[in-house]
Amino acid sequence: MNAIASKIAISIDSGLLDRLDAFIQKKHFKNRSQAIQSVVEEAVGRLEHSRLAEECSKLDFAYERQLADEWRDIEGEEEWSKY
Repeated sequence: MNAIASKIAISIDSGLLDRLDAFIQKKHFKNRSQAIQSVVEEAVGRLEHSRLAEECSKLDFAYERQLADEWRDIEGEEEWSKY
């Protein structure tokens, strides 16, 4: 499934743009749009992963274990064995 692309306007420091163009010339990407989209996608993925890790660090693991054990007792050990 192809996503619909949207055009945006951005400003980039000229030194960074020179580095991007040099990278593109080495044939890592076909054009600026492809390069910028790839970099933004990777950065957003890292930020999302970082957010997930941050939220997971807030969990009380002893409490989560207690809840899982209680649920296991209700469902039965054989239901949990497949996990």
